[in-house]
Amino acid sequence: MLKIDTHAHYLPRTWPDLAAKYGDTRFPVIHHGDDGRARIYKDGKFFREIWPKTWDPEERIADYARFGVQVQVISTVPVMFNYRAKGHHALELHKALNDHMAETCRNHRRHYAGIGTVPLQSPQLAVQELERCIDQLDLQGVQIGSHINEWNLDAPELTPFFEAAEALGAAILVHPWDMMGAETMPKYWLPWLVGMPAEQSRAACSLIFGGVLERFPKLRVCLAHGGGSFPYTIGRIEHGFRMRPDLVATDNPRNPREYFGRLYFDSCVHDDAALRYLIDVAGVDTVMLGTDYPFPLGEQEPGAGISALGLEDTAQARLFHGTALEWLGLPASRFT
Repeated sequence: MLKIDTHAHYLPRTWPDLAAKYGDTRFPVIHHGDDGRARIYKDGKFFREIWPKTWDPEERIADYARFGVQVQVISTVPVMFNYRAKGHHALELHKALNDHMAETCRNHRRHYAGIGTVPLQSPQLAVQELERCIDQLDLQGVQIGSHINEWNLDAPELTPFFEAAEALGAAILVHPWDMMGAETMPKYWLPWLVGMPAEQSRAACSLIFGGVLERFPKLRVCLAHGGGSFPYTIGRIEHGFRMRPDLVATDNPRNPREYFGRLYFDSCVHDDAALRYLIDVAGVDTVMLGTDYPFPLGEQEPGAGISALGLEDTAQARLFHGTALEWLGLPASRFT
């Protein structure tokens, strides 16, 4: 059975050192040590160690083939968003990442599809780069953050971007970043364990209550990490909508539960019962395999969560590739 991993992060082995070029240490830089280890630094501090399978397309293909996965939808690592940098500076990095991703997809067409990245702190530049991603680079869409600095995803400044994404038929992957509460809960990896799920609920509620999905009904939006806490707190969110419409339904009168069936979710939830619930509440037609490859917080055996549910073949096929192909706007023949 064709298996498409829709949530797989990818970086070049090297990228432009914009921290040095612009004197802005917010730009991430990479150092390859004599010991074979590669380390990303940001704000003058160590951020993360990465490995060859983060950037080597052949090694990745062999690695995920061990689990019966044939295709990855590759996207950058959120630290590369650089939303706080000047837009035209960040655009240099976004272009380099998108060009590298497009080259990988061209050279390994049966094994990769690509989701690019754009400098959303400058919506006009973001629209231009989105158009280039779709029309020139043959990428399938773009990944965006759960918020853009002080803008939530309902910010009017982002309207031109969503309008362009709908018109171009671009898939959108919303990924948490710059996790809320990081300054007040720095211990125990809480920004990733607590803040990350909350970020996705922030994004979903902003898109729904802000009327973005109403204004652009053809948008194909996927919420990474199983939508974070959003699907699991929809009862509370809906109850608030019903009880305090004066506070919640100010910009969109539709019940938030009605957007299940419109939003897509990956399967990266790390719990069989949670995945069953996600499928129950969102519908099998909007859930798809996603692993957060190749990082430790991701699913370590790609597809194991879906396989563990013991679903019949039609449902498994939808989760393993059918939903992904619909979200990407691609035929299955692309990967055969």
